[in-house]
Amino acid sequence: MTPDGDPGAGLGTRTEELLALLDRLDDPETVLVGHGHGIHPVLAAADRRPGRVARVVYVAAGLPSDGDPAVLLVRDETVRERLGHDTTPLPPPRGEEWALWGSLAGLSPDDLARLDRLAVPQPARTLTEPLRIGGGLDRVPAAAVMCTADGPGVDVVEMLVRTGPPRFRKLSGSGWVFWELPSGHWPMLTHPAELADILVRAAAGEGRRITLGEDRPSYEEQEFLLDTQEHPYERHGRLDVHLPDREGRRPAVLFVHGGPVDADRVATPRDTPFYRGYARYLARLGAVGATVDHRLYALTDYARAAGDIADTVETLRSHPLVDPDRIALWMFSGGGLLAADWLAAPPPWLRCLALSYPVLGTPPGWETVERRFRPVTALAGAGALPVVLVRAGREHPAFAATVEEFLAAAGKHGTDVEIVDVPDGRHGFEALDRTDASREAVVRAVRAVLHRVGGAE
Repeated sequence: MTPDGDPGAGLGTRTEELLALLDRLDDPETVLVGHGHGIHPVLAAADRRPGRVARVVYVAAGLPSDGDPAVLLVRDETVRERLGHDTTPLPPPRGEEWALWGSLAGLSPDDLARLDRLAVPQPARTLTEPLRIGGGLDRVPAAAVMCTADGPGVDVVEMLVRTGPPRFRKLSGSGWVFWELPSGHWPMLTHPAELADILVRAAAGEGRRITLGEDRPSYEEQEFLLDTQEHPYERHGRLDVHLPDREGRRPAVLFVHGGPVDADRVATPRDTPFYRGYARYLARLGAVGATVDHRLYALTDYARAAGDIADTVETLRSHPLVDPDRIALWMFSGGGLLAADWLAAPPPWLRCLALSYPVLGTPPGWETVERRFRPVTALAGAGALPVVLVRAGREHPAFAATVEEFLAAAGKHGTDVEIVDVPDGRHGFEALDRTDASREAVVRAVRAVLHRVGGAE
């Protein structure tokens, strides 16, 4: 809590306190370190005093943007729900409850006792008040200390820079350096000497840098790797429908993009050559190819995105040229978690579920995703629903681990899973690895899906 014990203090209060401290320091430049949710006041203060801040350092912290409240990074689902309607201070966790806020890896019983002894209630508005940053922060170099037992490592950041939303491109700039520690959420307790050394070296600009290499678009923005032809399509709200040149009702495949994606991105996923190419290819083969823009803008948005998908499916099934009893859903990357609802209680008209390099569990750092979206658990209700799984051999290890867990559960439940392996493929292999093997994998996966929806010929 703030020094004056104000239970109504918010993020703005914390920021003003930090600014007052900065203004009292004799040093012309200061390194600001933000741990966990503490990165929010650090970023707000650095944005307002860019000339006084030499560098900001993220320690076991997310990458919030302007307008993001810290509650988006709170892992405990019950706390997030409480903060939606209760403005009283949050009582501190006790004992093993600290695991709801971060990994306890490396903490001793004495460490937990110390946390219990020193913790105080936290004003709710420090977590719910939106972060406000402008252009000042762009002038401040940054370093990130990735605690790999608590969240992703530098390899995930590199993947996001190369294949993720455009906002991650800035992490490849000269102003960013990265470090890793094999610690949980509290490295100051589990690895104090190592963390101190890293902070000193990071302050001096040392650390690993990520280089993007050639200036190329993300995998979603690159041209589709198979030949497709321009043809008219229909737009119905969030849904685009690409129709084949065939008569009668046709089976349909809805392509569900991954994420999270930037809310203001242009082009939106359905307007990218990647997803439009998949839909056109299906239409060329005599099926209806459909794409959707759902609102998965943060890891806490899965419920909203799931509602968008459910509504879109009903719109697709009601189209006069779609056979409502022959539908497949095809989910990519982070969209894989949206498969949980359909696996848990598949409707009879859902003939196939396809998954390309999916996330099927909660890798480190994804703990804020609601428990409802766990495909591994949902497999118990999948019954005879067939699954086509496109697996990238050079997948990020944390994502690959969720796929292996899914396959183990599928074997236990007797789920029909056809695996299309791309041994040398990476996440987003259609654009990153534009090889004959990649093309053959796409063709094989499409044929497998069409076979399960009753064919398109």
